[in-house]
Amino acid sequence: MAQFDLPLPDLERFSPEIDEPEDFDEFWSGTLAEARASGGAATLERVDTGFTQVLVDDVTFPGFGGHPVKAWLTRPAHAEGDLPVVVEYLGYGGGRGLPHNHLQWAAAGYAHLVMDTRGQGSGWGSGGATPDPVGSGPASPGFMTRGILDPREHYYRRVFTDGVRAVDAVRTIAGLDPERVAVTGVSQGGGITIAVAGLVPDVVAAMPDVPFLCHYRRAVSITDNLPYGEITRYLSVHRDPAVEAQVWRTLSYLDGVSFARRARTAGLFSTALMDTTCPPSTVYAAFNGWAAGQDGVVREIDVYPYNMHEGGGDYRFPRRLEWLGARL
Repeated sequence: MAQFDLPLPDLERFSPEIDEPEDFDEFWSGTLAEARASGGAATLERVDTGFTQVLVDDVTFPGFGGHPVKAWLTRPAHAEGDLPVVVEYLGYGGGRGLPHNHLQWAAAGYAHLVMDTRGQGSGWGSGGATPDPVGSGPASPGFMTRGILDPREHYYRRVFTDGVRAVDAVRTIAGLDPERVAVTGVSQGGGITIAVAGLVPDVVAAMPDVPFLCHYRRAVSITDNLPYGEITRYLSVHRDPAVEAQVWRTLSYLDGVSFARRARTAGLFSTALMDTTCPPSTVYAAFNGWAAGQDGVVREIDVYPYNMHEGGGDYRFPRRLEWLGARL
């Protein structure tokens, strides 16, 4: 695959207008108020893993609608004082897997919460444990078009709310510092990271890698790849212009570009110039809008010219670790 999107100098200037609904903030403030009003608290069950230097808790916290969401919490076994926390969101189709999949941040001295993604966990990795109890109207296979005709019913309204409630949860756990919570994720996890940073502007840092769920209209227009292709497939069947208009209206409440503009924290992005899954122009649309109008907010992006959706791969962890350490 060659570089197929805009040339890098154009990407660096790419700041598109998107169809943002006038009630975007009201929609999300109401959504989060409803979720928080549902009550409940995070519960922790210590897991005997055989590890001697890392503690592992099986966490359940209330997400959207009070639905139980699973997570792993790992932290150094002999830590003193309240620990900074990294909340991580997962890529499309994956689940939280097994505790030994998630040791790097604890080894570096952080508490690390890995949030399961509701209804996913059977596409790759070692499985998930969180169902999505909410149904959907007719949809294409996958998650992108579940509830596509109503923003209140869309799947990602629930997932983004779960992501916010994960931050709420770690801020209530003894031994974790509620003032030092960072968010991160790759692909879908990067898209959730951007959404949470826009909805919880006092997180200390956000680190989205090759993020998904940004500038849907452009993504659908320049790539055939899934998961954006699920939207294309749906619209190829539902040809009514009124349906198309409603699809784009729903997605306008879920666009990472809008969330990025509302972020108020430091952001470290990455993109790959041969990425046909999350095209670089869609990433730059969010990156260039990050913390719009806010002076002094740090934002950086690492570019991988010869990579596809794997982006920086294993090179990303030492980069994130160094960058986050400088913030904390």
